[in-house]
Amino acid sequence: MKVILPKILPQTHFVIKGVVCLFFLLQGVNSDAQIIIKRDPNAPNLPSQNRIPPPDDKNKQQGKDTLGFQHRDDLADSITISFKYLDSLGKSTLDSSINDFGKVNSLPSYYISLGNNGNAAFPILFTPLLKAGWDAGFHAFDVYQYTLANTRFFNTTRPYTQLGYFMATGKEQVVKVLHTQNIQSNWNAGIEYRLISAPGTFQTQNAGHSNYRFFSNYQGKKKRYAAYLVLVGNKLASSENGGIQNDTFLMDPIRKNRIAVPVNLGGDVGNTYNVFSTKVNTGNHYNNFTAFFRQSYDLGIKDSLIINDSTTEYLFYPKFRFQHTINYSTSSYKFEDKVTKTDAAKLDSTFYHDKYDVTLKAGNGLTFWRMDEWKMVSNDFSIKQFPQTKNPAQFIEAGIRLENFSGNFSKSFNPLYLVQINEEPSVQKNFYNVVVHGEYRNKTRNKKWDAILKGEFYANGFNAADFSVYATIKRFLNNKWGDVQVSFYNINRTPSYNFDANSAFNFEKNTQSDKENITIISIETHNPRFSLMARNISIANYTYYTNFYQSAQYSGLLNLTQITASAKTPLSKYWNLYSDFIVQQTTGKNPVRVPLFYTRQRLAFEGNFFKNLNLSTGLDVQYQTPYTANNYSPIMGSFFPQDSITIKNLPQVDLFFNFRIKSFTTFIKAENLNTATINGGLGFLNNNFAAPLYPTPGFIFRLGIKWSFVN
Repeated sequence: MKVILPKILPQTHFVIKGVVCLFFLLQGVNSDAQIIIKRDPNAPNLPSQNRIPPPDDKNKQQGKDTLGFQHRDDLADSITISFKYLDSLGKSTLDSSINDFGKVNSLPSYYISLGNNGNAAFPILFTPLLKAGWDAGFHAFDVYQYTLANTRFFNTTRPYTQLGYFMATGKEQVVKVLHTQNIQSNWNAGIEYRLISAPGTFQTQNAGHSNYRFFSNYQGKKKRYAAYLVLVGNKLASSENGGIQNDTFLMDPIRKNRIAVPVNLGGDVGNTYNVFSTKVNTGNHYNNFTAFFRQSYDLGIKDSLIINDSTTEYLFYPKFRFQHTINYSTSSYKFEDKVTKTDAAKLDSTFYHDKYDVTLKAGNGLTFWRMDEWKMVSNDFSIKQFPQTKNPAQFIEAGIRLENFSGNFSKSFNPLYLVQINEEPSVQKNFYNVVVHGEYRNKTRNKKWDAILKGEFYANGFNAADFSVYATIKRFLNNKWGDVQVSFYNINRTPSYNFDANSAFNFEKNTQSDKENITIISIETHNPRFSLMARNISIANYTYYTNFYQSAQYSGLLNLTQITASAKTPLSKYWNLYSDFIVQQTTGKNPVRVPLFYTRQRLAFEGNFFKNLNLSTGLDVQYQTPYTANNYSPIMGSFFPQDSITIKNLPQVDLFFNFRIKSFTTFIKAENLNTATINGGLGFLNNNFAAPLYPTPGFIFRLGIKWSFVN
């Protein structure tokens, strides 16, 4: 349907037309109608003072200048968008699937948290830290961080924006923003932001995390010079309650409201909830920032392709690449308890005394805290050589890196508490590392073989003699059977610095100095129907906490065998079953605690309906066999093994209803239906446990929306 404006003065018509055009442009894209100015290509040019004459029936019939609504031409609004990760060769496209809420949630489905989105979490599939060299040692909140490794560098033909808003029972809220655009055809930039705010179900469980990232990648028009820039920061704040005092409280009818269940740390302290400012009286504050800049210049063979009389595409085949990378980062890890002067101090004092052998003094009401702070600057210079002229996916690289870093380790030092006699309130140390590294990569031009051999060796400095070696070979079979990959890891690493005597979190003041050695051998296959992976992990001198604060190194050789499988099974035209399996088995008595068997089954009714409706709805069930799950140390921010309590959870049962209409996606989920009970009336009080005395929530209703714009 077209709407024809009445005859009006030309100047007025022009103004109205411009305002209407601007209004519809500001509405964004992906609407069902758009405003179009049509012009007869055979019509003569009009004088500037009478550029748009008043429309009439004749103009309407001849298709001359008219203003009207027409259905959007999808091709006119098409966008080509892809991204790659740093140092990766292949490009990826955005995932538009809607059958798994865990892909868009800030806490993936294969992670278990201590009961609230934002609290400490661990993956069900055990994986050691595969990183040689320096490491601070605090990883319980890694899943909530933006990192350099998960930064995506985009290339898009039009500006692209993605907005996400997720809410859940108990005022939990998550905000996500992504915008990227090509400033020029060879220069892209973008920003990414996420806010997680969750008060939690139990006392002293609130969490508030904010993450931001700026990224940009540039390539010169003649394709010799390239640059990458990343600025990324994370501000993580999570309260710690030390678990509930006794699991019998969960079935107490007067404690159906879980805020009434007594906890071990920071309880009975009133908090005013603010989605933009999370107040943590007792808990962990982890902050970090990274500024990364890489530039490279290639020498090689020039070429060009003439598109038309005015357009020439420059081609370049590199033979040598000179690359420099500078990385500056800061990080701080702090535990603090501000409530020691309240009535909760009596309870906190008992917990600290029993678990950490720390005696708090009554009276002054000063804060108890521990903090490690780090700063690092690294400079890396590398040279790449490309043996095959027209295959940049085959290269040999050699480089050297200099790391300069310093640590400041401080603690509250006042009459409020006594830990050890003559301990210093603050210690500062300076360190350096010299690292040599190399890589050979060969992804054949027919894309059937992909081989990688890379390694690095710490030649001198604090982490001298650390090294890592990685080798893999992958063979693409065909579209039906996908690819098969065999991989080998060997990492020799100094234990993380929180096990060093200088760390403010080391109450024993002893250093675990023997290097860990980790070997992983794996084989995996991926194809459209299923994925399989089998691997063996061997660790010598495994470093861990034996309890809330004491550390040790396992003297034997730790062995862990893992098998994972994922499959999509079509049951009918609209019904699909998505299955995930994990089997993990350790040998002998060692410090690693994992369930023998884990499975996730999703039965989904899905398909495209009414032309634009993409629907996926069904049942999501997760189950793991009973095991002696790890306990958790709030001050250390680390999980540790225990053998006295076996976690026996019921299968977690969720219902989901997800749909997408064009670029607008909605996620609806009802979680933990398995906690329903009729004792004392209908309620959701039969909680599962993530760790000893750490129950997971009862019923939670989640609603999320994701909206993409092509500007």
